[in-house]
Amino acid sequence: MRVILQRVSDARVAVDGQTVGDIRRGWLALVGVAPTDTAKDASWLAEKVAHLRCFPDADGKMNLSVLDIIGGVLLVSNFTLYADCQKGRRPSFLGAARPEVAEPLVAELANALRALGVPVVTGQFGADMQVSLTNDGPVTLVLESSR
Repeated sequence: MRVILQRVSDARVAVDGQTVGDIRRGWLALVGVAPTDTAKDASWLAEKVAHLRCFPDADGKMNLSVLDIIGGVLLVSNFTLYADCQKGRRPSFLGAARPEVAEPLVAELANALRALGVPVVTGQFGADMQVSLTNDGPVTLVLESSR
């Protein structure tokens, strides 16, 4: 699994002009799933996302986790994270898991984060989503489960 984390002061996702999820301070997590990913990958990423110390403490140092700041995670599935753009002019998405594999693993990641105490809202799997955010920092990280 691959996750692009963006530290945000707010973020929202809409489908057909209707907001389906929004958060204030926390992480926007764009999540891609590979065909070989498992629940173990989702669990490992949940631990990382929940406990990464990338939010400023009273001294302005990145020393607090999303749990410490009582923040949230907006989790949005994004198969394009596994695009291969090496050949030609059109990306290949053969590296992305099929929906029947990806959807349960994205849900597993959301549930694992919730089990750790992180409030999670999600986009709508497979939908054409519009994501808006205020990037804080900017702080943007790429996480990848074991490969």
